[in-house]
Amino acid sequence: MNKLAFLLLIIAGTASAAPSIEVGFSPEGSAQKLVLDSINAAHSSIQMVAYAFQAKDIVAALDAAHKRGVRVEVVIDKRRNKGSTSLAAMRDITRHGAELRIDGHYHIQHDKMMIVDGSTVETGSFNYAKSAEYNNSENVIVIKNMPHIVSQYQEHFASRWAISEPFEHKNQG
Repeated sequence: MNKLAFLLLIIAGTASAAPSIEVGFSPEGSAQKLVLDSINAAHSSIQMVAYAFQAKDIVAALDAAHKRGVRVEVVIDKRRNKGSTSLAAMRDITRHGAELRIDGHYHIQHDKMMIVDGSTVETGSFNYAKSAEYNNSENVIVIKNMPHIVSQYQEHFASRWAISEPFEHKNQG
């Protein structure tokens, strides 16, 4: 390999993508699209913290990500996710090995956030529920390639993961 080609490979390997921010809203559909696009773009990991966890399309996207080798870790609020729709979503997401934990430490665990591949953060008011997709006025912001922001969300996720308990579907419903 000649020296120029080798130098270009080194430069390309060390170049990082430019920071970007995207926003979306519901019920117009752009919030749901950003959430699903973020999940579908994952290559190595998804860490999610959710208040409501019920949307079948989001659960299916997380399951598909896990099936393609993405590590999926989800923390959800204990009190909000006791109904049959939530329990079905919880069972579905864990059926193939995704990790789910239940946070009962706070009055409500009201976060709505996702970290994808350690480089993208999705956050906003958007609950992972059908009502957020189609009925409510919600917002989503996706922040890419801003390590100082991502690291703060990673610390927050780690703290919520540490205080939550593993979901055991054999004891639910």
